[in-house]
Amino acid sequence: MRHALIFAAGLGERMRPLTEHTPKPLLVAGGKPLIVWHLEKLAAAGVNYVVINTSHLAEQFPDTLGDGSRWGLRIRYAYEGATPLETGGGMLNAMALLGPEPFLAVNGDIWTDADFAALPAEPQGLAHLVMVDNPAHHPHGDFALDANGLLRDEAPPPRLTFSGLGIYRRELFGDWRAVVGDELSAMEKPPRFKLAPLLRHAMAQGAVQGSHHRGAWTDVGTPQRLAELDARLRAA
Repeated sequence: MRHALIFAAGLGERMRPLTEHTPKPLLVAGGKPLIVWHLEKLAAAGVNYVVINTSHLAEQFPDTLGDGSRWGLRIRYAYEGATPLETGGGMLNAMALLGPEPFLAVNGDIWTDADFAALPAEPQGLAHLVMVDNPAHHPHGDFALDANGLLRDEAPPPRLTFSGLGIYRRELFGDWRAVVGDELSAMEKPPRFKLAPLLRHAMAQGAVQGSHHRGAWTDVGTPQRLAELDARLRAA
């Protein structure tokens, strides 16, 4: 697995006022920006090429991260415009920079001790998602992980929460327009749509695997969660 995508284009509305002048992935926890934790883990996992999608305060990413050489990485930036393209549109927009092989994608606003190198470089299906125990702010979870390691949407509880970390094949987008349908935002240029409908469609075909990470994970969605993460990392 040589290529990776970091989702960093969100507006960070729930993190205001912290994100009024700083993009959420550049907020600091444990002495370094959230996104730098990812870059270090990607480099350690053998990734050498990273695409970062940007929108809100986009110029701060190259100003802060440069070309990635300090981590032994090559970084390219995929600007989405003033309005973020959502996860599906953002991934599609980055495809031209990612190449033909499966790639790792991770949300820029999470922190985890998951081992990126342990993820399958060649998922058997169209995607492999890392799942975590449901946090207090998302008690009902997202998808069920069956005994065969397949993720199911139409399945009884218990469900787990998608961590925002996964491995994807570009073939997941093979018939994306038919799956997403005619919603107005998907008809825009460039199209703006969520990734979840594509994943649910692939799950219905038994084409999405999953693994359960039982270690540390934080969705840094509020200033309080950022402060709590910062305190934990500094105390470690």
